[in-house]
Amino acid sequence: MKKFQPQQMRSLAARLATAVGVPSGDAEILADALVDADLQGTSTHGISRLNIYLQRMTKGLIAPKATLSIERDSGSVLALDAGNGLGQVQAVKALGLLLPLARANGVAAATIRNSQHFGALSYYCNRAANEGMVLLAMTNCEPAMSPEGGYQAFFGTNPIAASFPTGKGFHIKIDLATSIIARGNIIAAQKKKQAIPEGWALDRHGNPTTDAQEALLGTVLTMAGHKGYALALMVEIFSSVLSGAAIGADIGSMYKNMDRKQDVGHFFCLLNIAAFLDPDEFCSRIDDMIDRIKASAKRPGVDEILVPGERSARNALVNEIQGISVSQETLAELQQWCSRLNVPLDCIEVNA
Repeated sequence: MKKFQPQQMRSLAARLATAVGVPSGDAEILADALVDADLQGTSTHGISRLNIYLQRMTKGLIAPKATLSIERDSGSVLALDAGNGLGQVQAVKALGLLLPLARANGVAAATIRNSQHFGALSYYCNRAANEGMVLLAMTNCEPAMSPEGGYQAFFGTNPIAASFPTGKGFHIKIDLATSIIARGNIIAAQKKKQAIPEGWALDRHGNPTTDAQEALLGTVLTMAGHKGYALALMVEIFSSVLSGAAIGADIGSMYKNMDRKQDVGHFFCLLNIAAFLDPDEFCSRIDDMIDRIKASAKRPGVDEILVPGERSARNALVNEIQGISVSQETLAELQQWCSRLNVPLDCIEVNA
């Protein structure tokens, strides 16, 4: 791993995206979303994903200049079409449409179809929390997980997320896949030719496996057995059935299906805290809750009880100063794209 200043990586990612036809403002959104994931410690959704986005754009499988269109407008409810554009860009624009509606009406919701993989949901949830809002976000994904009792991939890892503003200097951030592990961790293990722990996945024949390559050909297991299956099904209904996006195995694989679009679906429900409670009172109450949680009796060997979002906020503070880590594999991919697109690779390694 090598470390680079976050702003340099943002600039490089944005310039590479612009070089394949993404408008400069949209390229900056994409770059910020990727680097934010690395800052927070979620490198599976960070700069390492830029390579596949660039590949799909150059093959015409993602429209770099797509327009987000409103198909249905029912006051505080929007049905949106992402135009097969970059998921991160269209999701940020969708949130931008929902913010004034939630301020005016207390709640606003949107479905988004014809989209792509769009990285970490918490990126959008944290942006909403910065505005004094709570965003409940869901997305389906390419097939990776079987229903309980089966071994054929049908659902994606189908994550659910929400962030809540606090007065503690960080947002409570809940962002979890309905699989036992995010598929990105298996992809990362496969790239490094590392084994995965038992209990993560089944191979293509339905047998438990610790081989990352076999796991990618097979299926990731759900979290908490039938409960994870039920949550994955709920996400699929909100994100795909309700939005009109592809369902289950009809979703194109970002890596395997290099001949067709993905047609991923998302669901956003945005709540304005001020419509329910005075924001200062909300902040006081949530801070008191955090204090009480952290004051709970600790298990043996535990020094501190953390709340969701606290560790990633600490990571971001450290990584902003010390630099974000980029693997040799990802760095090689970036070097190839820079050479191909005549973009200078001018990032300077931190403490080189």
